[in-house]
Amino acid sequence: MYLPHSIDWKALGTCLLLLVAMPAFAANQPCSGKKGGIAGCDGELFLCNDGSISASRQNCAARFGASGQAARPQTLLNGPDGCSCGSGSFCTGPRGGVYCLTPSGNKSYKRK
Repeated sequence: MYLPHSIDWKALGTCLLLLVAMPAFAANQPCSGKKGGIAGCDGELFLCNDGSISASRQNCAARFGASGQAARPQTLLNGPDGCSCGSGSFCTGPRGGVYCLTPSGNKSYKRK
């Protein structure tokens, strides 16, 4: 049986480090997990496949190459009419939270 005389410990360590870190990279993506991935952008915000907005601090327009475009103005409404996620309009809650309504009727809050 042939055994190598020297093991490239640096390469082996790098491979092991990448294998261990891969789940951490996947967990830090916008709209990961139950949100089902990225459906599109609403200005700088990520729209998720479940209809909610991502709490990510990353800029969706910049990530997908639309950084030269001006961000769509975000309208704040008092009532729930017209503030669906993806419409560019948001509602303001009784304690000052800014949210949009998902297709299922749930509130998806915007990160401050």
